[in-house]
Amino acid sequence: MIEMISAHTLTIVSMVGSALNVVGSLYLAYDLLGGEHGPLRTLTRAVTYGLIFGVGFGIALGPLPGLAIGVTHGASLGWELSRVARGKRKLGFWLDVTMSAIRGIGFALATALLYGKIFGVTFGAFSTVGQTIGYSVGVRPSLDYAPSARPRMTRLLFLAVVIRTVGYGIAGYVSSLVAHERETAMSFGLKAGLLVGAVTAVVTFFLPLIEWRADHMPAKRMGVTGVVLILIGFALQSVQYWVALMGAQK
Repeated sequence: MIEMISAHTLTIVSMVGSALNVVGSLYLAYDLLGGEHGPLRTLTRAVTYGLIFGVGFGIALGPLPGLAIGVTHGASLGWELSRVARGKRKLGFWLDVTMSAIRGIGFALATALLYGKIFGVTFGAFSTVGQTIGYSVGVRPSLDYAPSARPRMTRLLFLAVVIRTVGYGIAGYVSSLVAHERETAMSFGLKAGLLVGAVTAVVTFFLPLIEWRADHMPAKRMGVTGVVLILIGFALQSVQYWVALMGAQK
C-alpha cells in the first residue's frame, strides 16, 4: 500500500495541508482582519462555493478539472457576492465580463485537460460570452438575492438553472464539433448541460443559507473552525513523513 502512493499524490496532499493551515490562521486572526467587515467573510464565501463546485465537477470529471473549476468559481463568486452583501449589486459591464471570463477560464482549463486545447478554448469562450449575455439580461449569481437561515429555490431561480443547463448543453455540443469529435458531440453536449445544471442547482438552492451563515457566523465559532483547519492541515502535511518512515522500516 505504501509503495502505491506516488510522489505526485504526496505533493498534492502536502499542498492541501499547507492551504488549510493558511486558511485556519486567517480564521484565528479574525479580529486582526477587521472583524465582520473584513475580508474573512469574502474568504468564507469563496472557500464554500469553491468546495461545492470543486467536489461536484471533480466527482464527474476528475480531481484536476474539479480543482480548476472550483478555484475560479469560488474566488469570483466569493468576491462578487460579498459586494452584493454590502449593497453593491451592480458590477458594471467590464466587471461582469471579468467575472464571466474567470469562470470561463476555469471551464477552459478543465475541459482542455480532458478533451484537448481546441475543445477547451472553444468551451471557455462560449462560457464567457454566454455568462456575459446572462449578466446583461439579469441572470447573475445575485438574482433574487435574499440571505436566509434555510435553503430555497424560487421559480425565477429554477428558470435560471434551466437556461444555464440548456446553454452549456449547446456549448458542449458545438465545442465537440469544432474539435472534430462529431461522434461524441451529442453525448457530451447532454453531459455538459446536465452536469453544469445539477451543480448550479445545488449552489442556487444553498446560496441563501451560505450567504446568511457567512454574515452571521460568530467570531468564536470562526476561531474554533480555524483551529480545526490547522489541525487537519498539519495532519495532511505529516502524511509524507509517515509514508517515508513506514517505508524505511521495511
